[in-house]
Amino acid sequence: MKIQDREFINVCKEQILRLTGNEKIAAILERALANTLDTTLQTSEHGVFAITGDIPAMWLRDSACQMRPYLLFCQQHQELQAMIAGVIQQQLHFITLDPYANAFNRHPDGSGHQSDLTDMQPQIWERKYEIDSLCYPLQLAWLFWKVTGITRHFNETFVQASNLILDLWETELHHEEQSPYRFQRPNPPAPTDTLTHEGKGAPVSYTGMTWSGFRPSDDACRWGYLVPANFFAVVVLGYLEEIAHEVLHDEDLRLRAVWLKDTIRTGIERFAVTEHEKYGAMYCYETDGQGNALLMDDANIPSLLSLPLLGALAKDDPRYLNTRRFILSPDNPSFTAGHFAQGVGSPHTPEGYIWPIALAVQGLTSDDAAEKLAMIQMLIATDNDTGMMHESFDPDDPSRFTRPWFSWANAMFCELVLDYCGLRLNDLINTRE
Repeated sequence: MKIQDREFINVCKEQILRLTGNEKIAAILERALANTLDTTLQTSEHGVFAITGDIPAMWLRDSACQMRPYLLFCQQHQELQAMIAGVIQQQLHFITLDPYANAFNRHPDGSGHQSDLTDMQPQIWERKYEIDSLCYPLQLAWLFWKVTGITRHFNETFVQASNLILDLWETELHHEEQSPYRFQRPNPPAPTDTLTHEGKGAPVSYTGMTWSGFRPSDDACRWGYLVPANFFAVVVLGYLEEIAHEVLHDEDLRLRAVWLKDTIRTGIERFAVTEHEKYGAMYCYETDGQGNALLMDDANIPSLLSLPLLGALAKDDPRYLNTRRFILSPDNPSFTAGHFAQGVGSPHTPEGYIWPIALAVQGLTSDDAAEKLAMIQMLIATDNDTGMMHESFDPDDPSRFTRPWFSWANAMFCELVLDYCGLRLNDLINTRE
């Protein structure tokens, strides 16, 4: 699939040059916006298949994030509308195939991790269950509606996928007793590539939150209730409630969404708040309902740092501010400071590496223009002159990095730069409403 009309890219580039006078920022923005359009999109029977980059599979999470910058320009741009609508339809189709899967093949050709001990299918690339894999398609569908006013993607497949999501999240409120999900990877390259306890994960007790096997990094959760992902679920259940009421006129779907939203939010407040001796009341990253809590944050979104970006908390929420201070400090096990950068990394990549996604999130969740610009400058200073964002890099030697082609990271850079220019999704939605 090719997008012919790209004048919006030139306009963005010129605006960045006017604001910053920095040709490298403008050049990377131009290249990143074009790269997703040129290299990741393929038409398919069910919509538009968007690969994540150097892995030829479509992640539900990544593909939604890859579309976000283009939402800013799609109100009057029919090609972009068709692209985003196609990605949404492809995501919904995949959810109806298996709501526990996180990544899919374009065709049912058996590519990917077919030897994993779980209920695999030939069109599934990987079946690591992550709450956010189901949140992102709902978020993208809602955003597309709010930006354009288009509702035709709220069709029978959307209703089917939404009910499957609700079924799964309700089941995973009671993971120990009701979940059919198991996942084991024979001879995993890392312990976090598989679940313990014969594929069921560490034991959990009921909290009101919904269980997740894996984090958005595709690493196994240590404790089964991933707090930022549960926050994200609350947000998109609010979206689903609105869609069910205003577009679908489906009262049963609306009531299910409301009940589950309230249940999960109550569980977060009861079990995910911890009192830190240095930072005060803050949110933990994971918990199990049995007294264990993990104090950290990961670069991948949903993260605790990203909660305002997701619409889960206000930027000035006291608990969020306490949590943010913790995350952006050496007390967070994933935080690193080096010669060229400082920020949040992930256990998914080498120890001490920083993720551009996390730097973009730090800028996007700040109201300080100077902090936003500092994150942009840090990102362009650590691209190793490739003109692209990477998965992660060594802050003391940016020539050492992982994944030279990672479309999600490119999209996050674009979103931060466009935000710095004053182009923001929330502003666009509020203006339209």
